[in-house]
Amino acid sequence: MTRTMVPSATRADLRPLRRSRHPRRQRGAALLMLLAVTSVGFAALLISAFGRSDVERVRERRTLAVLAHASDALVGFASTHGRLPRPAVSAIDGRERPEPCASEADCSGFLPWVTLGVDGADSWGKRLRYSVTPEYTAAPIRRLSAVATKQVLTRDGNGALRYELGQAECLIYAQCRPAVVYSHGRNNLGTSIAGLSQANGARNNVDEIANDNAITGFIQRPATADPAVPGGPFDDLLVAIPLDTLYERMAAARTLP
Repeated sequence: MTRTMVPSATRADLRPLRRSRHPRRQRGAALLMLLAVTSVGFAALLISAFGRSDVERVRERRTLAVLAHASDALVGFASTHGRLPRPAVSAIDGRERPEPCASEADCSGFLPWVTLGVDGADSWGKRLRYSVTPEYTAAPIRRLSAVATKQVLTRDGNGALRYELGQAECLIYAQCRPAVVYSHGRNNLGTSIAGLSQANGARNNVDEIANDNAITGFIQRPATADPAVPGGPFDDLLVAIPLDTLYERMAAARTLP
């Protein structure tokens, strides 16, 4: 059998053709690397352009949405069960406490996020707080005698506290709110999703400290980092459940006597 020999010149001509594919791959890899570097640079430019304040505003809006969703879930729970839920077992156990509330303090704690099927944390990784009138956690709610006890205060132009929702004394003919849900905000106080208490890193933040200890009277006002303003630095976010909305939804669901 005769073997056909390829002239050496021809083999030499083929070698450059085989090697010519590798520079293309190298150019493709270099282009991908350039795109990756450009993307990182563009992201850094965006962060620099928008700044931390814009990121915090996004987190604040998300937390307000989480609070609104939690409020709606609480009303939905009452429409189904004829009562509002009790607080969660703990910061790491989001089920509703099995024991009835013996006092206002017993009914103040963390939102029972597992029982409600909602997000139980704000945008800063802190558990949402929840306080509910004990009388509204027992079915059936007797609307002719039940008194909602949660008050919300703010500060007026002179810095003095005034009632924004409710009044000094909650009465059957002058109701307050049945429950509130709130976030401690980005700075100071609160409890992490791991159950760790967060330190208070501010001075003179008396309104934030008041919310941390509150069982009936809560404060909501514009955010500020200025320790010199009345009430001090403040970034808490709060939503109070309207009693009329609660009764309307429960009546429509026929869970309100």
